[in-house]
Amino acid sequence: MSKAVDATPKETFSSLQNHFLIAMPGLDDPFFHRTVTYVCEHNEEGAMGLIINQPVGLTVASLLEQIEIQVPPSKALELAQVLTGGPVATDRGFVLHTPQKGWRSSLQLGDDIMITTSKDILESFGSDKAPPHFILTLGYAGWEAGQLEQEIADNSWLTIPADAELMFHTPTADRWSKAAERLGFDIAQLSSEAGHA
Repeated sequence: MSKAVDATPKETFSSLQNHFLIAMPGLDDPFFHRTVTYVCEHNEEGAMGLIINQPVGLTVASLLEQIEIQVPPSKALELAQVLTGGPVATDRGFVLHTPQKGWRSSLQLGDDIMITTSKDILESFGSDKAPPHFILTLGYAGWEAGQLEQEIADNSWLTIPADAELMFHTPTADRWSKAAERLGFDIAQLSSEAGHA
């Protein structure tokens, strides 16, 4: 006797890797309020991302000094802010950068964005071996299976494809509004009560 075949169409999974999550004004979690998060990984088991617009109050130069990495003096490193990548593993560093091969733990995430987690990239900062553009974050944001999809369904996030222009060439304080502008509106004009009766 043959088994019945389930003809119900399966919902196809759509990965948001290499996208930005833009926090809706009503997202009141203090860690994610007005954030832009770059999604590094997203599959059926969950998601991992890095917030790219929340400085921790520490410059890259001072962080390197604290962890005893000697680099040439650099005005750019004295001005560059270390960002909080998220609430998980806040002692771990992640470097998002323009593509450049040769680092021990690197992964290409998009045409113009890579992530490196090895210390050797930090030792290149301030020299001509360093990536031309980078963001240094501490910690990351993580979601369990289905959690991010549910948060998007609950109107916590807007999504757009990621791009290096917004990540590396837009001032940190402007990234949230500029990301939303790419959807064609001023996000600050959205009511934080949107979607609630």
